[in-house]
Formats: sequence, structure tokens, C-alpha cells
Amino acid sequence: MPTLSVSAAEELVAGALTRNGASADAASSVARALVGAEADGLKGHGLSRVPTYVGQLRAGKVDGRAKPAVTRPKPGVVAIDAAHGFAYPALDAAVDVLPQVAVEQGIAAAAIRRSHHCGAAGQPVEALANAGQVALLFANTPAAMAPWGGRTAVLGTNPIAFACPLPGRAPIVIDLSLSKVARGNILAARQRGEPIPEGWALDAEGKPTTDPVAALEGTMAPLGDAKGVALALMVELLAAGLTGSRYAGEASSFLDDKGDPPGTGQLIIALSPGALSSSAVERFAVLAEAIESQDGARLPGARRLALRQEAERRGLVISDPLADEISQL
Repeated sequence: MPTLSVSAAEELVAGALTRNGASADAASSVARALVGAEADGLKGHGLSRVPTYVGQLRAGKVDGRAKPAVTRPKPGVVAIDAAHGFAYPALDAAVDVLPQVAVEQGIAAAAIRRSHHCGAAGQPVEALANAGQVALLFANTPAAMAPWGGRTAVLGTNPIAFACPLPGRAPIVIDLSLSKVARGNILAARQRGEPIPEGWALDAEGKPTTDPVAALEGTMAPLGDAKGVALALMVELLAAGLTGSRYAGEASSFLDDKGDPPGTGQLIIALSPGALSSSAVERFAVLAEAIESQDGARLPGARRLALRQEAERRGLVISDPLADEISQL
């Protein structure tokens, strides 16, 4: 299996995207996000997405030349129209503008509409935390979970992400899907021809399955049962209802090239710690120390950070079939 440096992997991905109609700027943004997810061990949001993205470019399901339109309708609000392009350029635009607005106002929100798959949701909030902000992200996704007691998917797996700065070190980053696992993990299992663990998903009849194909045709098992479904509803309302985007049940799939653009949404909230408390960041460190001082305990995101550092030192190991497929796209 080939080993690629992070920069070489980004060139590989960006090349496939530009050959299939993406602008250089959009391709670079997408490549950074996908390779970053791969380096962090989040393979369901990594290079396995490239063939699907290329298929959507070819079909016109995503506009690879779209440029996010950024407006500021209120002092603390940033509105971003992703214009049915990839989500990553719109997320980059939010990360660029939110820190200044948060410092000015104490709190700022970016509402992204007509968007697409946002990948590893921890990336934008981590970038905001590196800029000194406390950040929350809510993203809705195409229908994959049924309401509690139902069988028809009307809610997405709807990731939530949070990050806060720590003095002199990497921030705390929390990134979780409201299904038991991210749907991208099932897509990756299907591509590898492998079964999925029990408890991840239900088939179209509402029965547990270990077959990734049946799982993708059925629904995802919610994290925390009814509580996870309630949180997924909350995210739909925040990320889609509030931003003017499509709900999960109205959005086309992220996983194929069929249909029109998904048009999902993201909501990002940034808070300036100093506006709320002069000691906020130091207080974050107190709790982090209380956790890390216990044998065997670690902060969320610690494993991803370690894998990232390893990838930067040694490169990314990519399977021959996937590397060949991306090269030939």
C-alpha cells in the first residue's frame, strides 16, 4: 500500500476534483478537509469520499465552481449561501469571519444554507478554538434515522461539534454523530466489502443488520435511543429550520449522484471567552487537568490529535485500490 505525505495526498485529491469540474479554490478546500479527516483516523469522512464527490460533480449534484456568498444581516450574524457547492469553502468562510465578529459582539453565529456534506464537523470548531473562540457547530444531513417508535427516516445523523481553547496547547474538540456511528463508516464498510458490527443500523424492515448494503437502505440506530432522536430533531431545527435549508427528509443523499443538490445547512456559533469571563480559558484548563490526572482518562479528541501527528511524521497509508481509483478519476 502506498504511503503519501499529507501534501501529496492533498494534491492527489485536488487533482481528481479539478479534472472533474471543481475550481482550484474549491478543490483545495475539499482536499484539505478530506485529507485532514483521513489523518485524524476519521476515514468515513476522508479519502473514501472522493469517488462519490467526483460522481456528484459529473452529475451536477454539486457545483464545483460555486463561490460562497457572505453577508452580515445583523451585527452578530453572518449569512453564507454555499450556492449548492461543497460545504468546505462555506465553512472556511465562516471560520475566517467569525472570530472578528465574536470579539466585536461577544457572540456570533454563521448560518450556512444550500450546503452539502460537511465531513468531520470538528474541523471548523477546532479552527475557531485555535483562534481563541469557543465554538459550536450543528449540521443536518439527509434522512437516515427514524423518529423514536417509527420506521421511516425523517432525521439525519446530524453531527454536533464543540471546541474550546486551552492555554498553551491544543484545544478540546468534541465531534459526535447522533447515530451510534457516522453513516460514513457504513459507506466505508460497503466499499471494503466488510460487515458492520451489530447495533449500528436497521434494515428497511426495522430489523438489526450487519449488512452495510441493507443498512444504507434502512435506518441508523440513534445514539442514546430516544434521547439521541430528540437531539437529532433539535439539530434539524437549528441547522435547517433556522437557516432556511432543507430538512433531512427533503434532502437528496450525500452518498450517490442521484437527484438534485441536497441543500442541507449548518449553524456555527462562536463565543468570545473574554466577553463572558476574564478567567474562562484558565478555568477550562482546570477541568482538563482534573480529567487527565486520572490514570487511563483522556480528553475527547486526544486520539485524533495523536493520529494526526503520526500522519504528519510518517505520511498516510492508502490502499492500492483507492489510490488507483482516485488517480484515474
